[in-house]
Amino acid sequence: MGEDTSHPEVLDEKEERHEFVKALLRDVRAMEQMLEERHFEEGVRRIGAEQEMFLVDSSYQPASINLEVLEELDDPRFTTELGRFNLEFNANPALFDEHCLRDLEKQLNDCLRMAREGAATHDADIALTGILPTLKKSDLTLDHMTPRERYRALNEAMNKIRGTAYEFNIKGIDEFIGKHESVMLEAANTSFQVHFQVSPDEFPQLYNIAQVAAAPVLAAATNSPLLIGKRLWHETRIALFQQSVDTRTTDLHHRELEPRVTFGSDWVDESVLEIYKEDIARFRLLFGIDFDEDPFEELEAGRVPSLQALCLHNGTVYRWNRACYGISDGKPHLRIENRVLPSGPTPIDEVANAAFWFGLMSGLLVEYEDVTDYIEFSEAKNNFFSAAREGLEAPLTWLDGERYPAGELVSNKLIPLAAEGLESSGIAEDDIERYLSIIDRRIQKRQTGSRWMLESFNSMDDEKGMAERLAGVTSGLLERQNTGEPVDQWDLADYETDEESWGEHYLKIGQYMRTDFFTVNDDEIIDLVANVMNWQHIRHVPVEDHEHRLVGLVTHRTLLRLLAKDLSKRDRANIPVSEVMVPEDNLVVVEPDTTTLDAIELMREEEISSLPVVADEDSKKLVGMVTERDFMDITRELLTKRLSETERELIDRAKRQEEQREQPQQRAAAAHPGGDASSPGDSAAEAKSS
Repeated sequence: MGEDTSHPEVLDEKEERHEFVKALLRDVRAMEQMLEERHFEEGVRRIGAEQEMFLVDSSYQPASINLEVLEELDDPRFTTELGRFNLEFNANPALFDEHCLRDLEKQLNDCLRMAREGAATHDADIALTGILPTLKKSDLTLDHMTPRERYRALNEAMNKIRGTAYEFNIKGIDEFIGKHESVMLEAANTSFQVHFQVSPDEFPQLYNIAQVAAAPVLAAATNSPLLIGKRLWHETRIALFQQSVDTRTTDLHHRELEPRVTFGSDWVDESVLEIYKEDIARFRLLFGIDFDEDPFEELEAGRVPSLQALCLHNGTVYRWNRACYGISDGKPHLRIENRVLPSGPTPIDEVANAAFWFGLMSGLLVEYEDVTDYIEFSEAKNNFFSAAREGLEAPLTWLDGERYPAGELVSNKLIPLAAEGLESSGIAEDDIERYLSIIDRRIQKRQTGSRWMLESFNSMDDEKGMAERLAGVTSGLLERQNTGEPVDQWDLADYETDEESWGEHYLKIGQYMRTDFFTVNDDEIIDLVANVMNWQHIRHVPVEDHEHRLVGLVTHRTLLRLLAKDLSKRDRANIPVSEVMVPEDNLVVVEPDTTTLDAIELMREEEISSLPVVADEDSKKLVGMVTERDFMDITRELLTKRLSETERELIDRAKRQEEQREQPQQRAAAAHPGGDASSPGDSAAEAKSS
């Protein structure tokens, strides 16, 4: 998403699309010629990395200030991402040799230090995580899209192809179901992308190895279990990214269409061109740019063509292992980009993940050469999604035909193989031990970033609101990231010690409204409502239609008025909800972005005890409820916190007064060494002071 292009435009006109297709096909033919004539760099291994990160404010919410922070940083290695609360850092490529991993870790730590310093000038911080726990749906609107032409063009083109809202359905412990009107849900994802330069002749074998290695590497590196308060996959990024830019629609369920975010459909047999050609055949153009070169003219002149059209189209197809064309020191090269790994939890964790992948790439090539002789593509693909869903517990089919829990496979078979691969590549022995031991400790302790988040979240008091618990996890995440210790060394987030400014999480209704509540339809009988209130100990039941639009509200007071009427029990039992509810036109409703103070004032002025929360005034989609009970809980917590702060202030004041009383004695003792510092005058003065 962060790849830059020069003034991309949606291809609306037929002539524009035709010109882009011509340029695309010309680039493919040029690459074919370059491969045949062996223009590509061979026999050189380089690695690289892209670090994506979240900006968070002092209350651990997303901070949409990336342009301001970039101005502070003034460093070309930093760039924008889709969301205004995202940043990206591009590490300098390096030869894959003795100390490259240690050097990469240093680059990432320097990047993180600089980013934090830049963010601090705007009272913000940096979080490394696949999905920020405190993200809300209201953060993922076009208002928070980075104002760059390429992002606008991407959103416009995707919407045009899809023609309807994006649909989401991700099931884990909880379930995330919904629709979104833009590609902005993709901004919820941040990753740590690593690159591995390969020669053209070895590309097919190494790309297939990357596909096989994706599952065990991901299982050991998961760091994205929470999305908008829902506990989903161990690496929810995988499902969310696919669905957030999916141009397929549900009415084409009979077609076997590939999503734009894809693991692929088969092994690579002979050449990188198979990937490029398949993607051009499968996926429609999104947008184009003005082309200023003819690749054949460049080749004729002895220059290296940039293959702009091919690279642009390749940048809009999101394979989890992506084939990349690039130029280094005037020489074209091929890379495999691993897009599987999440951001975080710390730089040393990220380099450990990268080391494991680099080691497997080298080790599997030596051990098996052609992995397609040992496993079906469908099994490798199934392994990948299983690892994303279940992490270390995922059952994976390996090259020996056996099925293992991912953690067992990684610890017993793959870490030793990765160590051999790194050793054969000339990586320093100390660095091999440093990074692969981190992977092994995670497995022995059963603690990846995802497990740490889930266990921290689950261990917090259920009486705390959702916003508090998510903020507590994020606060704990930042505190532990700042230590630099890998995630296997972390203790669980302790809400009481990690979250000090939780009151800021109650600034808006959407941050603490109840989203799990009971509703009825207007054609149901009032007896049902009465029983629901009795069973669930509630005083308000919203009434909605079959499309979840708010149509009314039944309150405890409504039922009391009904009981006061001179009706038989039998008559009351048959009364429909529509006859006794307060209709929607007479209800006071709010939206998630309504401030808490405004909501309290509204309830006071209108003398009401509950507020239905709708997505917006136009749709009337019911998304939450708040009642006076919720405000009482918040008030209690705020009061308790304030009393604790006051107690601390009194203790601090007493300490300062004590220090002030001791200062005259200390000065007197210094003036009369060896003697009694006290005197009648001093005692009198002290008594008077007391």
